[in-house]
Amino acid sequence: MQSVSPQSKNPRGMRIARFLASAGVASRRAAEAMIASDRVRLNGAAVTHPATFVTEGDIVQVDGRAVGAPERARLWRYHKPPGLVTTHADPEGRPTVFANLPTGLGRVISVGRLDLASEGLLLLTNDGALARKLELPATGWKRRYRARVHGAVDEGALAALKKGITVAGLRYGPIEAALDARKGSNAWLSISLSEGKNREVRRVLAHLGLTVTRLIRIAYGPFQLGLLARGAVEEVPAKVLREQIRRK
Repeated sequence: MQSVSPQSKNPRGMRIARFLASAGVASRRAAEAMIASDRVRLNGAAVTHPATFVTEGDIVQVDGRAVGAPERARLWRYHKPPGLVTTHADPEGRPTVFANLPTGLGRVISVGRLDLASEGLLLLTNDGALARKLELPATGWKRRYRARVHGAVDEGALAALKKGITVAGLRYGPIEAALDARKGSNAWLSISLSEGKNREVRRVLAHLGLTVTRLIRIAYGPFQLGLLARGAVEEVPAKVLREQIRRK
């Protein structure tokens, strides 16, 4: 087994849920669920509370396997192809993002998700705490998309999305949407939003009578899809990551 050396200014060490998130095992919330399911051990004893602290020299295990000390937080840009689900294991047996990543990344988790049919920029990290920080609407980072839609586009209805909209009882925050091009019954739209709720773009546009036939995320905050090839992964330089996080 491998001992751990959590890097923390707290003399008590690092909370175990945060430790597991920083080690890339899972998000803090998922780590807390692991603890509640009796899957986590600290120095051989079952962990019963997420506020348990890990100190230097402690041995942490999940499902009987030792968890190494957290590495420095790293972030990658990934060009997700359509047809992959953003999960580590799919109960329906569909192909997943994580099974199709290039070898050598180690265990990573996604910053938010893209649904099965969506494509474009997906951020990946080895640090669950970083993922959670970047996902929070309070971070203020815009998610920008290009959407190909079928149907009659009402530019006034698109402009009104800046005030937010309620669809099927669910409130969505301000959305910036504009018509880029139109040809017959098909059109391309530019979409920008901050919350990124589940299937938000598709549900809001469906409410406006539009069917999304292609959805591409082109940016997540300061990180751009750019010319990254479909299926390719590229690490964000550590200096760039530090600068962007410092600004938040």
